[in-house]
Amino acid sequence: MTDKTLDTATPRGGMPPLHRAIFVGLLVVFAVAPFVLYPVFLMKILCFALFACAFNLLLGYGGLLSFGHAAYFGGASYVSAHAAKVWGLTPELSVLCGTAAAALLGLVIGSFAIRRQGIYFAMITLAFAQMVFFFSLQAPFTGGEDGIQAIPRRALFGVFNISSDINFYYFVLAVVFAGLLLIYRIIHSPFGQVLKAIRESEPRAISLGYRVNSYKLALFVLSAALAGLAGATKALVFQLASLTDVHWSMSGEVVLMALLGGMNTIFGPIAGAAVVVTMQNYFASFGAWVTVLQGVIFVLGVLLFRQGIVGVIARWLKRPL
Repeated sequence: MTDKTLDTATPRGGMPPLHRAIFVGLLVVFAVAPFVLYPVFLMKILCFALFACAFNLLLGYGGLLSFGHAAYFGGASYVSAHAAKVWGLTPELSVLCGTAAAALLGLVIGSFAIRRQGIYFAMITLAFAQMVFFFSLQAPFTGGEDGIQAIPRRALFGVFNISSDINFYYFVLAVVFAGLLLIYRIIHSPFGQVLKAIRESEPRAISLGYRVNSYKLALFVLSAALAGLAGATKALVFQLASLTDVHWSMSGEVVLMALLGGMNTIFGPIAGAAVVVTMQNYFASFGAWVTVLQGVIFVLGVLLFRQGIVGVIARWLKRPL
């Protein structure tokens, strides 16, 4: 299998055995992990893994580099937090509200952004993300610099008590894996194949009769919604929605996760998110030096793993991952 077909092969008759085994293995590991590791730490990895995969869906499979994905991640966290605390909604409805808000925001921003390409596209997304940041800073319902704190964890579906970290963990696990499987399905659907064709040669896709801008907008909204799903869930995990979630540095972090794990791969962003979140957690004692250490590790990762961690492994195995 050549390099070009490594990430474009479409499984026939369902998910390939290797991918199925990886998904099952990840599910088993994360199902057992909270009995060994701190559940909140694991939930953070899960939320950022979904966030990174949502971003990779846009960049790795659509070829669209966004510097503003924090807008959907953080915007959804605020909406989810407000829905849970002020409106008194249950966790699943709060997360759905945040996801819907992110999708709507993605539709508005994407309608403008897809009219440009390359660096202009990236700058438009960054500009809109900064607008969302300053709105979050000034809007009365966001709490300003204090954010929305003490978000309650009500009963799931109004029945199941998930107030404890260990119970809430399995709700997060179910949400994240549902999102990951949806991303996998999108990538390997006819829609996903058209996206890859647009990424490889947009003029050729246009010549074949595809409405390229419609596909780009649909992809943008899907990516924003899935990023929002991650952000809405994270707000309930930490019972906090803050400006950190909508800051431009959050957009930079998700780019780092995708590149470190491997773009154009299914499982790369998960690995990248796990590495970055683990560094932040265990290097926290270094204070501001954490960003320096992240930069060094990122540079080493780019030099040693040109296709990302999972991308290099896929190249060795000669199988798409």
